[in-house]
Amino acid sequence: MSKPTRVPLSEPLLTGNARGYVNECFDTNFVSSVGPFVDRFEREFAQYVGSRFAVAASTGTAAIHIALRLLGVKQGDEVPVSTLTFIASANPIAYEAATPLLVDAEPRTWNFDSELLANELERRARSGARLPKVVEVVHILGQPAELEPLVEVCARYDITLIEDAAEALGARYVAGKFAGKHVGTIGRLGCFSFNGNKIITTGGGGMIVTDDEALAKRAKHLTTQARLPGVEYLHDEVGYNYRLTNMAAALGVGQLEQLPTFVKTKRRIAETYDAAFDGMKGISCPPRRSDAEATYWLYSIRIDAGVAGFDRKQALDALRAQNIESRPIWTPLHTTAVFKGAPALGGSVADKLFAECLSIPSSVGLTEDDQHRVIDTIQKLHVLTRR
Repeated sequence: MSKPTRVPLSEPLLTGNARGYVNECFDTNFVSSVGPFVDRFEREFAQYVGSRFAVAASTGTAAIHIALRLLGVKQGDEVPVSTLTFIASANPIAYEAATPLLVDAEPRTWNFDSELLANELERRARSGARLPKVVEVVHILGQPAELEPLVEVCARYDITLIEDAAEALGARYVAGKFAGKHVGTIGRLGCFSFNGNKIITTGGGGMIVTDDEALAKRAKHLTTQARLPGVEYLHDEVGYNYRLTNMAAALGVGQLEQLPTFVKTKRRIAETYDAAFDGMKGISCPPRRSDAEATYWLYSIRIDAGVAGFDRKQALDALRAQNIESRPIWTPLHTTAVFKGAPALGGSVADKLFAECLSIPSSVGLTEDDQHRVIDTIQKLHVLTRR
């Protein structure tokens, strides 16, 4: 019997004008870090998310690193960040020889527990302990984090908030204080990623957004080797080669044109999965809230093995046997070799989510037939293990 066709976890869909824009780079010889598509991508991206300024970077990690540099994070500082996130959220903190304070997740959004951190900041303030100058909140898997309590306490203690929105482009709040705002635009700085598996891609790349013109100008300066204007090669500080190429930006412009359609498709895929898994004992769908619209970058189910009759690994193995890609959600950073000794606030919620959650195929180009293959595989496993 031939092997079933592969169903990828998350791969790009390169449609629309993307190929023509990239070919234009070839035709004009603007293929490197200078060219009209970089400016256009920055301008149109800022318009889409509702920010005044956007500065392109080579990766989402580079965007976070520059954001931390802009806010003066340095050796000896402590930066609260999610423990349940991809390690790229915390690595830039280490680049600056600062220390991540790893904050537990919470069940409602699977994100950073804003109330847990708010309580810790208030405790430190009462005792006279040192407060962080920056907090980095992450929106994982396309789910907007709970920001209202965090924004309030950061304002009270003059702490600057930055957002890692690498996984949540297109997600926004629809009720409450931030109704109508996109993730990434509430903190002083927001960071996005365009890696190959994200909702839009430049093959690799990132973006910093802000409403602060001075920060945007300095971000541009730092990402371009801190070179001063003029024909001579003069630099006024240590900068970085974090530029996005014109060719990558051309792809980004083409992808950005498709983003509203991609977001609708992601939500339709999520609704199909929701309908299939709702009511299956021991299977929980990802967070769905009335106050926020997620983009479900990676649709992730939660499996209670004691009720479902099978665990996350058995589901992963069953899907793999059908040539369907899946993967556990992020390993909590407080359990990794790199950050095991870092200070932490809680961790048990993140540990349980890691043990129980599995991300399943969520590509924008996922066909109905392939999605039903995913659903059928999990439903058959559910029936077999509950006999």
